Amino acid sequence: MAYKLAGMVAAAALAISTVAIAAGPTDPQIAHIAYTAGNIDVAAAKQALAKSHNKAVREFASEMVRDHEAVNAKALALVKALKVTPEDNPTSQALSKAAKDEMKKLASLKGSAFDKAYVNNEVAYHGTVNDALKSTLIPSAHNAQLKSLLETGLTLFQEHQKHAEHLASTLK
Repeated sequence: MAYKLAGMVAAAALAISTVAIAAGPTDPQIAHIAYTAGNIDVAAAKQALAKSHNKAVREFASEMVRDHEAVNAKALALVKALKVTPEDNPTSQALSKAAKDEMKKLASLKGSAFDKAYVNNEVAYHGTVNDALKSTLIPSAHNAQLKSLLETGLTLFQEHQKHAEHLASTLK
């Protein structure tokens, strides 16, 4: 399972760094990447809510849905207010493909095997996205409101990563 997780994380990191190499993503691309990343985590959490019977895993998944949907709602309101159209890009596409592949793998698991794989994926995914926010997305954002929203999201998502790490340590 670790090799599958490492593959998804590597694909996400490569996708994010590909945009960074090309002189940094534009604000419309950053908006699309951030929104896509949030939607991916919502979809994964909804999968966990449908499959898991573990109370702690379900509570964590509910938190992911609530928090990521709230941040995405703020992002949509911001791009509407700024009259910016989020721009699809290779990073968003690679994240979506990696997430689809991972969800397919998780769909084949049951019980504690699913719970462990889901939570371990959340640890890795939040780590990758948080690193991308710190190293690429926030520094590349030109609009102050977008940058502020990304910084707020980073603070929240760092807490998600800590929560996922703690939860992962408790699963047997």
